[in-house]
This record gives sequence, structure tokens and C-alpha cells, in this order.
Amino acid sequence: MNLSDSRTAGQPEFPGHAAAHTPISRISAAEAVFAALRRAIEGGQFDVGTKLSSEATLAAQYGVSRSVIREALRSCNTLGLTMTKTGKGTFIVANKVANDLTLGQYSARDLNEARPHIEIPAAGLAAQRRTDEELEHLKDIVQEMLNETDPEAWVNLDATFHSAVARASGNRVFASVVSDIREALAHQSETLNLVADRQHRSDEEHLAVLNAIEAGDSEAASKAMADHLQAVSVALDTILSK
Repeated sequence: MNLSDSRTAGQPEFPGHAAAHTPISRISAAEAVFAALRRAIEGGQFDVGTKLSSEATLAAQYGVSRSVIREALRSCNTLGLTMTKTGKGTFIVANKVANDLTLGQYSARDLNEARPHIEIPAAGLAAQRRTDEELEHLKDIVQEMLNETDPEAWVNLDATFHSAVARASGNRVFASVVSDIREALAHQSETLNLVADRQHRSDEEHLAVLNAIEAGDSEAASKAMADHLQAVSVALDTILSK
């Protein structure tokens, strides 16, 4: 599929082409730029070691803001296709997606193996132990996520939600572990939103967790969190198997 077939019609397919139309929304533009870059890299249009144009040049060529380009390049970096070196630029380091993703100091596979052992029981305990104040905080986070249109702000809220559920469990070990992986969770959400269009579905899954916690239903809260983590795992597997 080229970009003219997508909801971002009018954006150029590859970095060397000029933008033809007025830029559209930030989210769809970021998805389009990322998809085009990935196709170009995996299609062999760049040799390994090639330096991409600067953020400013790519932004001008695609008719988008530099923040949109930055989002797309971060996902290329996370997929192991590129590497951004401070002060030097972004370079092609592979022509196919790695068999794992680097999410801060953790890998995606390590993260996905560990999270169910922490966040599923934490959600169940949160349904039993959460205070009224903690419940209101969770509601506020979810409402902000439902209304948020800025991808970077949304991924921060996503990590905040998972941290807040862990704290509401009343188990300090769970809270500490989720806090420690917070940066990795944000990286993961950012990548899945661009690559697998996960934001809306994540909102629905978070709402299910919240509703179960509010109802004091420990079993339902655990199941809702398990369903959410399974959906994340499936999305990641899909990315890595492309």
C-alpha cells in the first residue's frame, strides 16, 4: 500500500520526494512517515550504513513537523532498523526488523515475560485494596487518555496508569517494579501506537481494568489486565514476524 491509499493521502512515499499537499493530523502523519521509511529500508532503497537526511530536511520533504519525524525515527530505532547518534544523525543499521525490540534498558520479550507475573496480581489486589483517592486518580488518568490526541502525552499517561494500578495494589514490591520499567512501557506504547495502531484498543482495555477495580471485582480486574497484556504481546509478535 502506498501513502496515496491511506488516510494520509498526499504525503510522499519516500524521503527524497516532495510533499504535495497540506499536512494532516499529527498521528496519521507520523504513521505514514514511519510506514514509508520502513518500506524504503526493508525494500533495499538504502544500504546499511547510509545516513538519513536531517530531521529538518525530512520534515520539509514530508510536509510535517520535526516532532512527527522524530516519532517515526524513534520507532525505526526501536525496531532495530536505524540508530540515531547524538550530533551525527540517524543511520541505517539493518534492512530487516530485529527478532526483538529494545525498550530502554529492557527487551520487549523480557518485558512481556515478566509483566503478567507482576501486573495481573497487582490489578487483582488493587480491586480489593484501592482507596477512594486512588480510584479517582485512576479515573482521571483514563479520562485524560480517552481525550488525549498527542501521542507523546498519551504514552506518558499509559505508563502512569500502569504505575497507579500497581501502587493501588498496596504491594510495595509491585509498585517498585512497575515504576522501574516505566520508561520501557512508554517506549513500547509509542512503538505499538505507530506500528500497530494500538491506542484506541488500549484505551478500551484500560477502561475494562478500571471498571473492575472500581467494582471491587478482583477476578475481573486480573482478567482484564491479562487480556490487555496478551493483546500487547500479540501486537509485538505481529511486528517482529513481519
